[in-house]
Amino acid sequence: MNILFVSDVSISEVIGGAERVLYEQATGLARRGHDVHILTRKLPDHKSNQEIIQGVREWRYDLDQSNAFAFLVSTLLNCKRLFDSLQNQYPFDCINFHQPFSAIGVIHSPASKKIKRIYTCLSLSFEEFRSRNPKPKGVIRRILYFLNVQARKFIERRVLNKSGRIVVLSRFTQDKLWCAYKIPSEKMKVVPGGVDLHRFYPAADRAGIRQCLNIPQKKMILFSVRNLVPRMGLKNLIYAIKEVVKIVPDIYFILGGKGPLKNDLILLSQNLGIENHIHFTGFIPEEELPDYYRSADIFILPTLELEGFGLVTLEALASGVPVLGTPIGGTKEILGRLDPKYIFRDTQPESMAALIIETCQRFKNNPGLWQDVSSLCRSFVEANYSWEKNVDATEKIFSES
Repeated sequence: MNILFVSDVSISEVIGGAERVLYEQATGLARRGHDVHILTRKLPDHKSNQEIIQGVREWRYDLDQSNAFAFLVSTLLNCKRLFDSLQNQYPFDCINFHQPFSAIGVIHSPASKKIKRIYTCLSLSFEEFRSRNPKPKGVIRRILYFLNVQARKFIERRVLNKSGRIVVLSRFTQDKLWCAYKIPSEKMKVVPGGVDLHRFYPAADRAGIRQCLNIPQKKMILFSVRNLVPRMGLKNLIYAIKEVVKIVPDIYFILGGKGPLKNDLILLSQNLGIENHIHFTGFIPEEELPDYYRSADIFILPTLELEGFGLVTLEALASGVPVLGTPIGGTKEILGRLDPKYIFRDTQPESMAALIIETCQRFKNNPGLWQDVSSLCRSFVEANYSWEKNVDATEKIFSES
């Protein structure tokens, strides 16, 4: 098949879940012999308008971000122009939209109407915008904010309605699409995300990994890697760590990631007097990330909202690390299948602290238990989640008439 992925992100640098899903699906299908292309924006870090990455040709259109109007017009015109050019060169059998803005340019091309169109929805655009941008003060700014939300809804609804099939990673996202846009369930297909089982695997020498990463050998290591933004619930987790330290003083929490909350989180840990129990690594490069997972005793996922699936949950479990997560979105679907006792009662610091303390004490009182749970986590992921399974399902959907 000639397959075109249409996205607002690039696989030239995998920095988040959206890039990871796009990368794994596109390169996975390319390895199976399909002719795979990606149409996306030219981002500031891009040095050229096209690049071949692991057998996938990524094409980029120019974008004017000087203001909202210029952004929308340049997206529509430049994306449509590039799509028409590509369609003339590579008649596509299938178009897979991954985000709505580039997609709106493609669906305005008459040439796209005759091609199978599928939308992979990882999250709702207007909800992501509201989560990242608190409602401003002032009448004019609030009006502009409202218009931005409504424009995102309009664009997303239009692309969804113009797609013949919609793929989601979780029932949580499926329910959200019904609530927001009344998308019928028969139009949607749940295809869970995956994890690279060859890249993420349990440690053979955890002590050696800790030594290389300069992580304390004798401590119980808690680990989380997140974008440092409000919806991730990291402030609540730091408040919880304060309570945990009172009962389990030998814990050491490692937080990886970058974002606007970094200085606030560091200051909070200092004000709570627990700065010696928390290490902020900053952004963790892709090549180092597996060892951080393998060094940990427990992975913590404290999300407050919009956890559409949770690829980091699978990465931790594949590394043989138990995960404790809040009952938000796709986390409930993953951990609920493994064992509901790993799900916090709610998102509050008190609930997180209670389960972290209980879990730490169980492992400390029974040293062999951690290894048993570690093996269970790995087996669970091997049986249920891999990118091979995800690409199998994606390929089948693309090939259906």
